[in-house]
Amino acid sequence: MTGHGGRRTQADKDAITVEIGYALFSAAFAAAVVFGAVAGPALLFEPPEPAESLLFKAGVGLVPVVFLARVVSVLLAFRRDQPSHPGRTSPDS
Repeated sequence: MTGHGGRRTQADKDAITVEIGYALFSAAFAAAVVFGAVAGPALLFEPPEPAESLLFKAGVGLVPVVFLARVVSVLLAFRRDQPSHPGRTSPDS
């Protein structure tokens, strides 16, 4: 049910599904980019063992943080951009 007491239309359900898919895909992409930026030098070059280990662990540690932050930010933005009254659009659309 929506916030205005009615049932969700198929268009509302489709919009939510697309937004969730976008959130997951963009979060996976962002996490991969961050991992590559942090751990990439350790994988491409041969730094000393402590530095290599630190870069790799930092990259692995940042992946879930970036992933969750991106998913939450996209879904909260989607929720915030929804019109507050049925049948009306937000003022900036």
